[in-house]
Amino acid sequence: MTTHQEQVPDIRKTVVFEAPIEKVWQTVSTAEGIAEWFMPNDFEPKVGHEFTLHSPYEKSPCKVLEIDPPNGLSFTWGNFGWKVSFELKDLDGKTEFTLIHTGWGAPDKVAGPAGETFAVIRNRMNNGWDGIVDERLRKVVEA
Repeated sequence: MTTHQEQVPDIRKTVVFEAPIEKVWQTVSTAEGIAEWFMPNDFEPKVGHEFTLHSPYEKSPCKVLEIDPPNGLSFTWGNFGWKVSFELKDLDGKTEFTLIHTGWGAPDKVAGPAGETFAVIRNRMNNGWDGIVDERLRKVVEA
């Protein structure tokens, strides 16, 4: 059994947007909004809803785990045990947004069709989330 110390660390990205929480919520909790900054999908903000994220590489099965408008949501992503959460906090007209990507395995465990380890995949995704959250999502919500 793998202990928490042997797991690849979670990815956490926190940014503050110059946008009200309601606008950020609409952008991260609707299929249309998510498609604007992340990936095409058939998301619905209902606990238990199964949906698909269409990445350039594959179609990833997902399932909504939590919905707490306008404060947050979480869903499973893919077949590796990943969980992605969005947390929103109202900052008097601005919004603090935190993305948390959890569910990583042991650093040397091989995952995915490319045969890469969780450590390699996590590093790539950590860098990718920077641009997705701080550039692409920011551009949409601050427009």
